[in-house]
Amino acid sequence: MRYQISGKNMDIGEALQTHVKAELGETVEKYAQRPTEAVVMFSRVAHEMVCEATIHLSTGLTAQARGTAHEIYPAFEACREKMDKQLRRYKRRLRDHHRDRVTPVEFDGGSSYILAGNEEHEDVEPESLQPMIIAEMETKVPTVSVGEAVMQLELGAQRMLVFRNSKHGGVNVVYRRDDGNIGWIDPRHIK
Repeated sequence: MRYQISGKNMDIGEALQTHVKAELGETVEKYAQRPTEAVVMFSRVAHEMVCEATIHLSTGLTAQARGTAHEIYPAFEACREKMDKQLRRYKRRLRDHHRDRVTPVEFDGGSSYILAGNEEHEDVEPESLQPMIIAEMETKVPTVSVGEAVMQLELGAQRMLVFRNSKHGGVNVVYRRDDGNIGWIDPRHIK
């Protein structure tokens, strides 16, 4: 497994990197036999240390966790415990989907935009009704089943996931509703 361990505006020592590789590697190996990459980012927010970890699995799923504490090692341990809990919770589901899927998940490219509104002059009519685009980036759109998309949504920290439905090839969306349930949008049924 490839590790990318870094700090945002801080130096990460060799001892911490070794500790992260050993502990996270042990946790991931226990539940996911073929992880491909782990990205761990340490940062400081006010007086707290923050550890964010993202693990990409060979099944195409991505697990994310975040931990905070006053010291850097306890922040990592809190993050690792959350990752352990997520992977343990979905261990059976990951194995079941792995048996059904014989090929890796395919990803298509897509554009992702962040749009900004004009909050200063809300009373004034704008020259153009188009919002200003403040960020444009590439994103990956997986080709998975609805069940795999829901599992990906629950494993990650996202509120919604756009995916290509492996059953019919159309673009679908699953999202976390305010009532705690999961919503599914399949536009091919909309008339």
